[in-house]
Amino acid sequence: MSRLDRDSLGEMELPDDLPYGIQTARAVTNFSISGQTVGEIPGFIAAIVEIKKAAAIANGRINGLPQGMVKAIVRAADATLGNYSAKEFPVDVYHGGGGTAANMNVNEVLARRASGEGLDVHPNTHVNMGQSTNDVVPAAMKITVYRLLLGLEAATRDLTRALARKEREFASIVKLARTCLQDALPVTLGQQFSGYRAAVERQADELARVRNACLHLPLGATAVGTEFGAFPGYKSAVYEELVRVTGIAFVPEENFFDGLQNADIWMAVSAVLKALAMTLSKIAADLRLMSSGPRGGLSEVELPAVQPGSSIMPGKVNPVIPEMVMQVHFRVLGNDLSISRACEGELDLNVWESLILHCVAESAVLLREVMPLFGALCIDGIKAHEARCRFDARMSLALSTTVATLFDYEMASGIAKEAARDECSIEEVVVRRGLLSPNEAARLLDPFVLTQPALFGALFSGKR
Repeated sequence: MSRLDRDSLGEMELPDDLPYGIQTARAVTNFSISGQTVGEIPGFIAAIVEIKKAAAIANGRINGLPQGMVKAIVRAADATLGNYSAKEFPVDVYHGGGGTAANMNVNEVLARRASGEGLDVHPNTHVNMGQSTNDVVPAAMKITVYRLLLGLEAATRDLTRALARKEREFASIVKLARTCLQDALPVTLGQQFSGYRAAVERQADELARVRNACLHLPLGATAVGTEFGAFPGYKSAVYEELVRVTGIAFVPEENFFDGLQNADIWMAVSAVLKALAMTLSKIAADLRLMSSGPRGGLSEVELPAVQPGSSIMPGKVNPVIPEMVMQVHFRVLGNDLSISRACEGELDLNVWESLILHCVAESAVLLREVMPLFGALCIDGIKAHEARCRFDARMSLALSTTVATLFDYEMASGIAKEAARDECSIEEVVVRRGLLSPNEAARLLDPFVLTQPALFGALFSGKR
């Protein structure tokens, strides 16, 4: 069985059971290059359907759409939200026209579902009433990303808590800090993890900030920002209904022309995603270095063994979870570059929005999915090699800084050179030279003391 469908370009014979219409069918022919469709972007189709539902109710409230049509479109929208397949929305993410094909895909699916029992619901005249692709798609993007960022923020705060647990667990384990990959003054492993925890916590706060920026929608702007094509009273009604439909306090953009012309909001969102990815990658890279070995590397910590590390070397275990995290970072960086170029736009509309959304959504989903694994399969199971950490801290030539504090820099420099030459500790040299008694040297050069301002402040007061 087939049907004859029409649009402004002509006619097309389509299978009768096809859930969409002629414009979607043209888009499938024209744009199917990536194998990735708008139906696979998490939450995007649902966001457009919610807009269509809110618009139908709003148009009914202002007597722009007969109540029979309103009820039919609402039923179709609810049915679609409750159960739809990505196959119903097959438009490739790489499609031209500023999202027109995606918008019409939803219009056609809803129109076909709503038609029947004497109603002939038209995708443009009825489902798209008071709207344009140019305001629907960027509004749906913000709804989609608002929700994605909400989930991502929750995952980020969960990871913050995992890092905080390690911060507390490792509070008394002293180790070397390293600057320029060289030995530096002691810190505790807990202090090091406090830096990780604070950085991830800051990224969670940034996610909340940019998420709230997504509450401002250009819905109601119609084609170019003038609101032409929407009946009087539509704008206020559609926002009231959208808040009811979504449960989220969306509001109109202050300037609709700005909302359609400029895409810098996505630069801001991508910047936060990039910063979060970079922060996670930094932590992951540090863990790879700190766990290197186990016999020929730093071997300060041991990461959980989650799978064998070599097909030829028995017993080898690799830091595979940190390496996964770092690869996510690389992908987010690539997406950020694509977003940066796509946000350039021109004149009265940014037409690259489907690519922007695809990249933002992919980055958000990758980060949301990788963080629970990073927490559960790596962070939670980290063990400290306390004896190794303490030995390296006691042997650090950077402890000569204590000598410089107590005496002078030149003397400390000579002591450091002597300790390096004799392959011994700073403590051994100062005792050998008679600068400090063994008891004083043990107290003043205790690496843990040097990690705590209150402790070394009390010990060093009056020493100079």
